[in-house]
Amino acid sequence: MPQRTVRFRIRQDGVVEESVEGVIGQSCNQLTERLEAALGSVEHRELKPEAYLQEEVQSQSIPLEII
Repeated sequence: MPQRTVRFRIRQDGVVEESVEGVIGQSCNQLTERLEAALGSVEHRELKPEAYLQEEVQSQSIPLEII
């Protein structure tokens, strides 16, 4: 599993900038929604290219043998 990182930068004017790294797809919104709700309203949102990718789901079928 890749490392997920949320970085905050607080500018001198009090604006908080948030950056998410290591998250594929729209799950970055779920990851940060509680933090953003605690910080206040979101004025601007800019999604990185990774946000538009599909999360790869791995599955494997195992034949079931009934005795």
